[in-house]
Amino acid sequence: MSNTTSTQIPAGQGFYDRNLLVRAVSNFVHTRWGQQRDIPANMGETIKFRRYGNLSAATTALTEAVTPSGSALSVTDITATPLQYGDYVTLSDYVSFTTLDPILTETSEILGDQAGDTLDQLCRDVLVAGSTVQYASTATARNEVTAAMTLDVAEVREAVRTLEENKAKMIMEQIDAEDAFNTVPIGKAYVGITHPRTLFDLKGETGFVPVVKYPSQSMVMDGEKGSVDDVRFVSTPNAKVFTGEGAGSVDVYATMILARDAYGISRISGKALENIIKPLGAGEDPLNQRATSGWKATFVAKRLNESFMVRIEHGAS
Repeated sequence: MSNTTSTQIPAGQGFYDRNLLVRAVSNFVHTRWGQQRDIPANMGETIKFRRYGNLSAATTALTEAVTPSGSALSVTDITATPLQYGDYVTLSDYVSFTTLDPILTETSEILGDQAGDTLDQLCRDVLVAGSTVQYASTATARNEVTAAMTLDVAEVREAVRTLEENKAKMIMEQIDAEDAFNTVPIGKAYVGITHPRTLFDLKGETGFVPVVKYPSQSMVMDGEKGSVDDVRFVSTPNAKVFTGEGAGSVDVYATMILARDAYGISRISGKALENIIKPLGAGEDPLNQRATSGWKATFVAKRLNESFMVRIEHGAS
């Protein structure tokens, strides 16, 4: 990918606003609630997440002076290997001495957005491949979901019931009631990641509580829009859309309802994310014509407990 003067306005070519326009970027949320377990540098390339199973309730009374047989612990190991991802742009020397823009600073911010977007989508694709799925309304498969089968309160409550039956723990702490007018106390909650089109439908549901009615704004998550039942929702355009896979080739939207410890992420310590800048003249650049700025990251996401997350597949208005 290369930047040349065709994409920049050189000095003297007419006045333009030095305050650059804000870039449109998604709200990167999918990595936020995973267990983070990084691999120390020079300690191999694979991490092992370990889960111990619960023991059954010991409901049989002990017999006097008789030692019971005891129980054995069950252990499940889940391994993951971080991979490398990255990209860069090339900046010409001519751009650097003819443009008024702080080009290197702007480039680093653009690359940072790209890196965040990349890791967010990588994590999202792992989460939406989970086996605990709930189809909206009467649908029993993705290709039966119609546009009218939108996400509603009943669907959210069904997902909450599934998580509670699976003994999943909530992520968010309670927001206690205060004396503020027209506010609603918010209990402990799971987290829902949903698309703006889905949020549009949820906002029309009786039972949707927007964040402006929370008793305290200090505990509102970045990107949070409101709550339904025991789920607090964040919205992002990066939420998964199965394009054209529903009934009549409609788009099917995936809303993820997450509990604690549902998934994990791992990087190599010290190599999680780095900005790499090569100045003019670096490498094979005999006339000092090219500089580069790029990013490189190590990353892997892994589902740790399929029963601690629910994917609701539904239509949207």
